[in-house]
Amino acid sequence: MLINPYRVMWLLVAFDLPTNTKQERREYTEFRKALLKLGYTRMQFSIYTRWSGSLEKCQSHQKKLEAILPPSGKVSVITFTDKQFGMMKHYYCSEKLEKPISNQGQQIEMF
Repeated sequence: MLINPYRVMWLLVAFDLPTNTKQERREYTEFRKALLKLGYTRMQFSIYTRWSGSLEKCQSHQKKLEAILPPSGKVSVITFTDKQFGMMKHYYCSEKLEKPISNQGQQIEMF
């Protein structure tokens, strides 16, 4: 069975959370760890991505994300297709990287 690249979705979560107080730093750390537990991969310090097998699964993951939002700061979620994600280019100091930054796309979702 072939997977339609227009139906496979990616979630990209970008966040800017305050870290001025000890409580804010704790909330930041808890949010970041919760993202990892939910299967997100760190792309940059405040940018995490997650593969999702379909639009319906993507919406389910968004609801789980809403349940763990911290009380302050800003969290943005972008969704796009696997084909669009594959067109992303990665640069480091103006040099194109040969391989993706992380092992994205190797995650298998059975159900």
